[in-house]
Amino acid sequence: MRTAWLVVALLFPVALLNYLDRQMMAAMKYSVMGDIPSIGSEAAWGMMLGQFKWVYAILSPVGGYIADRFSRRYTICASLFVWSLVTWWTGHVKSYDELLWARSLMGVSEAFYIPAALALIADHHQGETRSRAVGFHQMGIYVGIMIGGFTGYVADAPSLGWRWAFDVTGAVGVLYAVPLLFLLRDAPKLTNPNATTIPRASGFGEAAKELLTNRSFILLVLYFTLPALAGWVVKDWMPAILKDKFNIGQGKAGVSATLFVNIASLIGALVGGWLADRWMLRSERGRIFTSALGMSLLIPALFGVGNSGSLAVAVFFLVLFGLGWGAFDCNNMPILSQIVRPELRATGYGFMNLVSISCGGFADVAFGALRDAKVPLNVIFGVFASTAMVSVILVLMIRPKKMPNES
Repeated sequence: MRTAWLVVALLFPVALLNYLDRQMMAAMKYSVMGDIPSIGSEAAWGMMLGQFKWVYAILSPVGGYIADRFSRRYTICASLFVWSLVTWWTGHVKSYDELLWARSLMGVSEAFYIPAALALIADHHQGETRSRAVGFHQMGIYVGIMIGGFTGYVADAPSLGWRWAFDVTGAVGVLYAVPLLFLLRDAPKLTNPNATTIPRASGFGEAAKELLTNRSFILLVLYFTLPALAGWVVKDWMPAILKDKFNIGQGKAGVSATLFVNIASLIGALVGGWLADRWMLRSERGRIFTSALGMSLLIPALFGVGNSGSLAVAVFFLVLFGLGWGAFDCNNMPILSQIVRPELRATGYGFMNLVSISCGGFADVAFGALRDAKVPLNVIFGVFASTAMVSVILVLMIRPKKMPNES
């Protein structure tokens, strides 16, 4: 268990860096657009956000398959090193076309991390610690988003600026990739000596066929995707939404949009992970029930965000959103581990990312176009709340089964 928790501790800062870059771009939007006039419009900004997600999504199953087939450790370290170099380069782009290329390469490099990292954690944490371990890793994501929210102040500082933020973040990631390579360890191939060894799929096509003919996996993909439409808009657009709606500064908007919701997500992941692991002692559907409870909180939260009349009310409903999101987020890989065999965990999560983040990219583009068209926020977020209602039904339809090679 000491080794298992060391893996989580080592990956925490990687998860932080993985999402810090994404949130910096959202929090520093007006500085980036002011410095690169060729961006031009909200729709163009949305297209840039969407392009990152589409590249990331398409390559996620490939990254997951490589991690399953070869080494999760090497996949993680290589991903961190390359995306950190691209982060540094992002701070030096001069045109919209260069920014598109930088974000596309960022999508390529980051696509290999999350499936490999969550699968590695699930390999090391079997049974009653799995949801908590994934929850602690996801806390790194929330901390990265919170820190990213403060970068609006960095962008506004004359002596620093948005380019400086990307330079520093990229350098930190490159430096951390070196010791991580020596400290991180793959889990043993067979952790349960009484389990029957099942050979992993011999090719990507066989792995994809096994996953896509699994009814519970398809339900989990849909469940993972629908709330992510709102999740990506909250992450990518909420600083700009609050700035425009309540006429506040870029720095305050970035903090208001990220700090409280991600503190709530962190708490939701801790409580949701603990509750799911405890519930699993009484029912094999404990993680499913915990995730469904978290998803239920998103329904009033999204209605409230869309109809809020003050910054304080908007932040309150963002906190409610964060609590639900944390409980949802920490249980996706543990639920996946109950419906696909261990040798396909990273590939399976990669396919989940493919569908979810592709749709998230379209949501970014569509949201930018809807903003240009002056569609009311309460209409948009009302649709998001409806998708959360459907998601609760979907997750309750999933049926777990006993996995081979598990204790």
